[in-house]
Amino acid sequence: MSERISTGQTLPGVPSSEAAPGGLQHLVAEAAERSSSDTIIILGKGPSADQATGRAFRHNTVIGVNDAERIQPTDVTIFHESWVAESILDEGLRSRAYVTATDFDVPGKTVVRLPFKPLANDEEDIMLSRFQSREEVAIEEAMFLTALEISRAIADHKGRPQTVYMVGFDFTPGAGMARAATTQYAPHLTSGRGAGIHLQQYILRNALYALEDSNLSVHHVGTHEFSSLTIEDLNEKFRMLISEPTGQIPVVREEPEPEIPQVEVTAEITTNHFGDLDRLERLVRAAHSAGADWVKVQKREVESFYAPEQLARAYKSPFGTTFGDYRRQLELDKAGFRFLDGLCRDLGIGWFASVLDQPSFEFMMELEVPLIKLPSTISEKRDYLSFVAENYTGSLVISTGMTDQSYEDWLLSTFTQQDTLYLLHCNSAYPTPDEHTNIGVVRHYAELAERQADKPGPRIVPGYSSHDFGWMASALAVAAGAGMVEKHVKLGNTEWAHFDAVAVDLMTDDFREYVDQVRKAQLHVGSTEKRITASEHHKY
Repeated sequence: MSERISTGQTLPGVPSSEAAPGGLQHLVAEAAERSSSDTIIILGKGPSADQATGRAFRHNTVIGVNDAERIQPTDVTIFHESWVAESILDEGLRSRAYVTATDFDVPGKTVVRLPFKPLANDEEDIMLSRFQSREEVAIEEAMFLTALEISRAIADHKGRPQTVYMVGFDFTPGAGMARAATTQYAPHLTSGRGAGIHLQQYILRNALYALEDSNLSVHHVGTHEFSSLTIEDLNEKFRMLISEPTGQIPVVREEPEPEIPQVEVTAEITTNHFGDLDRLERLVRAAHSAGADWVKVQKREVESFYAPEQLARAYKSPFGTTFGDYRRQLELDKAGFRFLDGLCRDLGIGWFASVLDQPSFEFMMELEVPLIKLPSTISEKRDYLSFVAENYTGSLVISTGMTDQSYEDWLLSTFTQQDTLYLLHCNSAYPTPDEHTNIGVVRHYAELAERQADKPGPRIVPGYSSHDFGWMASALAVAAGAGMVEKHVKLGNTEWAHFDAVAVDLMTDDFREYVDQVRKAQLHVGSTEKRITASEHHKY
């Protein structure tokens, strides 16, 4: 079923069965009758939305703006720009109904078309007058006004007041967006768009004033002076669950938030950007969209890392006829790393690099990177590793492929002044056979971290660098105590790139599935404390 209208709709008040003709009336009725709750969540895309408990959205009516349905499923999604359609189609349509000014249409969904009313200079008063009079319903540039109007229509239809919580309307464009809603589809944040977002907080302030004594009790969730409660307050409000395990007397039991161990997921790009900044950006954006916490690249001084005869060997690639031609093209220069840093800051994802030699280490120190990695490739270069240990006190990621217990002992006696030591078990075979993943080593590193916790020296975070196929070994590593997992990624297939077969293709859904399975493993691991959960009850 798909219903569309092409003109503004009149909603003069109550009852909604008479006030919301056509497609919008149908949409309002569906949303009102679907939920017995008198709570409506209007969902924006500010970063605070990442912190909202999922319980706030369960069994309540959820109205999202733009592609906020990527954060939580919605009952109604409102948008007026075509890029939103691309984003929500990519995610898989997580709303029951759509209100749009575009030609978007999908079978099996209620789709209502309303005109878009842009906010011209000094016309906030006209927009607010339209909102207060309810003589015309349109998609306002401040789309929360349209969401509030639909909320009023739902209250009209139900014949009783509704409580509205506005989540993710932070009005802080410089802070980015919620992680799940940050995609390659969203337009670049220009100064004009940023100013428009900032202006909308003043429009909301006026709308809150206009809705006093109406059939909506609206609560902005945030830290502004007009906010009714913080995100922590919201989470606390929805933390109380009511159950009746025995007898007739209801028992109110507080259900704590699930205890989920922290795991950082790294998309290991290595040199699969091929020195192309456009390709690098596509890799980073895709990794971020899939839910990665970090992206990682590599840095080496080609002329000194390889012998001259190695660089002179024949090697066919788009960049020349020698191995040297190929390797030189793969390296990012200072401008490339600055580009990577700026991109990651804009998206809200971390980055670091495997640093394979001393000239590259000194190069990276000029960039003030938050984290560096010493990969398994250089585990025998003890002079260089000792140099890093003596000259770097920040956090380090060290992978331990093709090493044994003696290397672990040497690492712990050598790296004593660093802040954090991410100790990543791995097998250096590409791909690693299942019988050689030995995830039990991660458990050993977790026990080592526990013993080290109260001692001087770096904090140890156990982890796993995956060179095997699929997600199973990484999920098991999480169960064994991994605090970081790492997976090679690429963008399509090439006939000439080294170690390409083991990488997950970001042009497919495989890396998103990998991240999802790691997150599911975190949820399954949960708490180490044995307690009765809200889902448990006695049969007899």
